Amino acid sequence: MHRTTSRPLTVGFDLDMTLIDSRPGIRACYQALAERTATHIDADLAVSRLGPPLAEELINWFPADRVDEVAELYRQMYPEYAIAPTLAMPGAREAISAVREAGGRAIVVTAKYAPNAKLHLAHLGIEPDAVIGGLWAEQKALALREHEAAVYVGDHVGDVRGARAADALSVAVAAGPCDATELRAAGADVVLTDLTEFPRWFSAYRSDGNAARA
Repeated sequence: MHRTTSRPLTVGFDLDMTLIDSRPGIRACYQALAERTATHIDADLAVSRLGPPLAEELINWFPADRVDEVAELYRQMYPEYAIAPTLAMPGAREAISAVREAGGRAIVVTAKYAPNAKLHLAHLGIEPDAVIGGLWAEQKALALREHEAAVYVGDHVGDVRGARAADALSVAVAAGPCDATELRAAGADVVLTDLTEFPRWFSAYRSDGNAARA
């Protein structure tokens, strides 16, 4: 059973392709990494499947025994190449504001390395109440439960699994690599086109959670 909408409530948000469009920045970082390591990386392909942990992408381009080393190099290079080109997703700031204006808390739970996630948010002027990094899929439930999140918003089937593992309402946005059909099949309670629809949905959810899920 999902938690009730007692106030104040906490809403969790994924980062990549939910709050931010990090594809231009991540593409630039992968291109620089390819040059630095003299290794072919199809950056366009890599950014088409954002969501899972970095190591799951790097294993496609590097031997397994180099993945940890290259992941550390990527994280070091990331602030130089990936922060400035990254944009806020449509409706991202308004979604955070909708939670705050209702007296709630907005947190970010992401698979991304937390220091780099915080750099993105600071650069874009998005100010959640907490940022928790390094968690993917069902692991996200650890942070969602700790912060007593009633709702988790994400763009990937892994985000749906994380919400369900935390017994939080899964709100999916079809703005990333997973389309609406995939998200519903994974068990999303609500599927929105993007975050521009979130404030209206959130208002309905606070008034009548059952109606908002319909």
